[in-house]
Order: sequence, then C-alpha cells, then structure tokens
Amino acid sequence: MSQEKHTIVALVADRPGVLNRVASLFRRRGFNIDSIAVGQTEKKGVSRMTMVVTGDAATIEQVRKQLDKVIDVIKVSDLITESTVERELALIKVKANSENRSAIMQIVDIFRANIVDVARESVTVEVTGDEDKIASLLNLLGDFGVKELARTGRLAMTRGTILP
Repeated sequence: MSQEKHTIVALVADRPGVLNRVASLFRRRGFNIDSIAVGQTEKKGVSRMTMVVTGDAATIEQVRKQLDKVIDVIKVSDLITESTVERELALIKVKANSENRSAIMQIVDIFRANIVDVARESVTVEVTGDEDKIASLLNLLGDFGVKELARTGRLAMTRGTILP
C-alpha cells in the first residue's frame, strides 16, 4: 500500500487539554504527525486543527475513526480527495553582508516573499506558499547560510463552490 501525505482537519472544542488529548492519541497508536497547526475559527469556542499525516488508506481511516472518538472533536475530514487551498508560512533568517544582501533581495523578490527584518549580519525573510515553493526558496538561500528557520506547517481548507 502506498504511503501518502494526508491533510486531516479536525474541528475541536476550544478547551484546555484538547491538543494534548489529540497528540496523545497519535502517540498511543504509534502514528506520526508531520505537521500540526491549531487556531481559532470563525465560530466562537471552536478551534481548527490541521494535521499532515503520512500513511496508507487503512492507517488514515484508523486515524479518522480514533479522532472521532475524542469527546472534544466536533468533526474530522481528510482533505486528500478534496479540491483545497493549502499554504504554509516560513520565517527564514539568512546570513547576509553588504556583498550578498542585494543577491538575497533579488531571490526573495522572485519568490514574492518579504524581508521583515534587516540586521548587520542577517536578513529575515517571510514567505507564504506551498511546501515546494518554500523548499525551493530554502534551497537557494541555503547557499548564503540559513541561521534559523521557523515553519507553521500546512494550513488547508476546501475551495469554495464555483458559481455558474
């Protein structure tokens, strides 16, 4: 069976300990979470957990069923078959000096990223996009030396319906 990355979205009650219960469920079952992002939704008292999990269809179905059993979980969806909008945010601190700063700025511009901080020996770049875009930018900036990296993990939602 093929291992695929699945984006699992769980709407959960916004209460203390919910993230711990979900993470413990994964730990007990031996599942690995590639990334997880949690935040408030448009509904008061409801948070959205977006998790990327690698596994075959049977493993992902087991994950879904186990999540459905958690009391504070309202709804679980596997977005692999849906048409989605997916984004990730990364902050990348790159070694920079007066000789290479303009080259870094050109690369950042090509990727439609932003420089959000400039220091004597570094620049911090903010980039939003899919995982491939961020990986490509990291690859190019790696030549200058990445001092620090912070990534959000994947955020996703289904596309809206197309009106006639």
